[in-house]
Amino acid sequence: MSMHSKILCFFGAWILLVTAGRACAGQGKPEASTADALTAAGGPKTTPEAVDRPELHRRNPRYQLSKDDVLQLNFALTPDLNQTVSVQPDGYITLLGVGDLHVEGQTIPEVRESIRLAYAKTLHNAIITVRLMDFEKPYFIVGGEVGHPGKFELRGDTTVTEAVAIAGGFTESSKHSQVWLFRRVSNDWAETQRFDLKRMLKSGDLREDAHLRPGDMLYVPKNTLSKMKRFIPVATLGTYLNPGQF
Repeated sequence: MSMHSKILCFFGAWILLVTAGRACAGQGKPEASTADALTAAGGPKTTPEAVDRPELHRRNPRYQLSKDDVLQLNFALTPDLNQTVSVQPDGYITLLGVGDLHVEGQTIPEVRESIRLAYAKTLHNAIITVRLMDFEKPYFIVGGEVGHPGKFELRGDTTVTEAVAIAGGFTESSKHSQVWLFRRVSNDWAETQRFDLKRMLKSGDLREDAHLRPGDMLYVPKNTLSKMKRFIPVATLGTYLNPGQF
């Protein structure tokens, strides 16, 4: 199997797993918004009308650990405890003399505090340095009517138009004026935004050419998708990024 085929198989399997894992979640749908731009806001909503709305990402969020990340731990006063650990498939790391500690989803400062507390019974005011040595590379996904749909490494600043070009550009049957961006705003909800790349490229005005974030998904449809709510359940992403089209 070629590398391209492996990427497409991975992409299809990921969508199927997300769909299967979320299909039974009986959650209410957030109300549609008429805002055109993606919103980045910090902190949970507390107003009554916002109870069912998903929490948006904070600006400049810290990296959260995931499986297979590698950490180097240095103890300034007790170098015999210096160690390199990996985040296991279940989200735990194994610490010398302490045992297992769950760290998946934590930021580096949070992990440092968790480790300090784990050693608190044997070390008083431990000075610990945590370095992220290896981690999952940022990526984006492009599906639909492009030359080479699949998963791509997000290297540096990349816009929607650049992402489409990286994915092989438009096909003859693609809808240039309706490129959809899906961005997760929580475990269960994704925010959507439509881009008229045909107009942007024709006018040369790229001010609306959004910058991608790690994990973003782009979909270039073949037929018109004239309306879509601003927030949709993650479980429905498989409807738009159908691995069968590959």
